[in-house]
Amino acid sequence: MLLDELRDYNASLLQTASFKDYCPNGVQLEGRAEVRRIATAVTASQQVLDEAIAWGADAILVHHGYFWRNEDAAITGIKKRRIAQLLCNDVSLLAYHLPLDAHAELGNNAQLGRLLGLVERGRFGEQNIVCQGHLESPVTLAQFASQVAHALQRTPQVIGDGERIVRSVAWCSGGAQGYFEMAIGQGVDVYLTGEISEQNYHLAQESGVAFIAAGHHATERYGIQALGNHLGAQFGLEHRYFELGNPV
Repeated sequence: MLLDELRDYNASLLQTASFKDYCPNGVQLEGRAEVRRIATAVTASQQVLDEAIAWGADAILVHHGYFWRNEDAAITGIKKRRIAQLLCNDVSLLAYHLPLDAHAELGNNAQLGRLLGLVERGRFGEQNIVCQGHLESPVTLAQFASQVAHALQRTPQVIGDGERIVRSVAWCSGGAQGYFEMAIGQGVDVYLTGEISEQNYHLAQESGVAFIAAGHHATERYGIQALGNHLGAQFGLEHRYFELGNPV
C-alpha cells in the first residue's frame, strides 16, 4: 500500500485529530512511497532503527516517537543520528501516542486489560483515557500482583496490604501515576500503571487503595503490536514487532 494510504487509514482508525497530545501523531519522517513491510516497537530507539532497517522495513510504527513538546528543536547528536539513518535509508517513521493508549480495541489500555483478565466497564480522566473495571473473581492483592508479574514478565512494585481482597481495578499504561487521586475517587481497590512517584506511596497508605507500578515499557508493549497485526491482516503487509527490553 502507499504510505499516504497507511497514514490516512491510521488517522481514521485511531481518531488522531481528536487528541491534544505532546507530540505529532502520524508520519513523523517520510520515507519511500510504497509500504510492504512494517516494523513496530514501543520506542524509536537507535537499536530499533538498526534492527528494523536491517530486516528491510519500509516503515517503522512506534508508540514513542520524536518531536516532543518542549524538547530542544535542534537536530543534533543522538537525534541527528537517528533521523539521518531513517532519511538515508528512505524509511518512514510513524508514531501514535495518546490515540494508541486510548483506542477501545487496539489501544494499550484495552490490550493490557485483556492480558490481565480485567473486565472494563467505563473510563475516566483526561480524554477519557483511564480504564475502570474489575477482576472476574476477587483475589488478594498479592495474588493479583503475581498475575501481573507473570503476564508482563516483570516484577511490579506494589504498595498496599498483600492480604487485602481486591476486585475493582483502574488502570492506565505508561506514566499515568498522576491519575491516582482520580482512581481513589472512583472507589477502586487497586490502581495499576507503569510508573510511580514519591507522593503515590503516601496516597496509597492513607487511602487504602493499592498502587501497582508494573513498568512503563512493560505496560505499553501491546497496543503497537495489536496495531501492526491489524494492519498486516487488513492490507497484506508483512509485520514484525521488535521487543527490546527496558527495565523502566
